[in-house]
Amino acid sequence: MIDAGNIVQLIGNFGFPIVVSIYLLHRFENKLESLENAVHSIENVVNSRIEKRKGEK
Repeated sequence: MIDAGNIVQLIGNFGFPIVVSIYLLHRFENKLESLENAVHSIENVVNSRIEKRKGEK
């Protein structure tokens, strides 16, 4: 994980806008992974209900 000392060093080396962009992209990636997991869960529920209905016919 990135600690405060590393953040200060990154800002000094690359500049504030680049460091903020990298941080936001990292957070965005985590949110996308969470949404992807939710979609897969919904997909599994829908598929199981479809299979259940096919079995009832």
